[in-house]
Amino acid sequence: MISELVDATLGRIKPIGDPSLSRQVEDRWDSLTKPRGSLGKLERLYLHYALIANRPDPAVETKGLFIFCGDHGVVDEGVSAYPQEVTRQMVYNFLGGGAAICVLCRHFGIEPVVVDMGVKGDEIPGAVNLKIAPGTVNFVRAPAMSRGQAIDAIEAGIELAIEASGRFHVVGIGEMGIGNTTSAAALLSAFSGQDAIHTVGAGTGVDEGGLARKRLAVQEALLLHHGATDPISILAAYGGFEIGAMAGFLLGAAAERLPVVVDGFISSSAALVARAFSPDSLDVALFSHRSAERAHALMLDFLGVEPQFDLDLRLGEGTGAALAINLLETSWHLYTEMASFSSAGVTDSGARHDTISK
Repeated sequence: MISELVDATLGRIKPIGDPSLSRQVEDRWDSLTKPRGSLGKLERLYLHYALIANRPDPAVETKGLFIFCGDHGVVDEGVSAYPQEVTRQMVYNFLGGGAAICVLCRHFGIEPVVVDMGVKGDEIPGAVNLKIAPGTVNFVRAPAMSRGQAIDAIEAGIELAIEASGRFHVVGIGEMGIGNTTSAAALLSAFSGQDAIHTVGAGTGVDEGGLARKRLAVQEALLLHHGATDPISILAAYGGFEIGAMAGFLLGAAAERLPVVVDGFISSSAALVARAFSPDSLDVALFSHRSAERAHALMLDFLGVEPQFDLDLRLGEGTGAALAINLLETSWHLYTEMASFSSAGVTDSGARHDTISK
């Protein structure tokens, strides 16, 4: 037993597949005035969304984006181009509306929710205060967190997802935490068995010396925590509080059938943790983009998922997730507002192909 909440949540997660519903959505797309399949990923994106919502025409109206924030002790190893105090400064920037994610949320009508899972310092007014501790421990020297703290982080994410399911049609998850690309790389190595040479990238833009320090930090941590094999112990060894909360959020969302748009490299590392608990939990996840962070493609391949786009983004914060939520909303408008062949009086070829012959 992990905990009553975690065990109960895992027990409620079921696969989302429904052949009858899939055919219903596909038939609607095929009835619209366009060559069949011509809207490509937009058609598949809305189909996935409909399967999660378990209905043929779910709306995309109420949209949220949760920005999970936390500090990382591994910054002591010189793994970031920015000092640790930037985490806290950026939380204030989120709350003040000045960050890139704030601009996107305003533009797309998405409600941002800033969550303090472990930012150094006192409580930050305006943020959801779920602080477990003022940052994790340096995982090169000891586990990043205790087993109990790892469970607390997962439970916090589950509870937020349950609450979000009553407020939003769809949510995105993003993050902020100086040092968290090192944590995500370590998690990828721990789950996939890949060496740090393949999983560690430039993150915030470290130079060659910083990249070497990041690789060494992950390699030393993997040796130190080689006995961590179950998802809780792996999260405790390498993870951030914000990563644990995002993993829990995915589990809670899966139990509630709440669609979750996953941002980039760090958010995807939370999917590694969630999948280790329940492979079916990722059925509710829509992966937004392939990050410019070098190992994100490797991580997505390991997860067996395809992102919606690749724009060379590596900012985090949920920026890719916000863009993908807008794509999802666009696909909904197309699906519900386009005329059908019959209603428009347009001759349908009747064939199932991607382009109309000319």
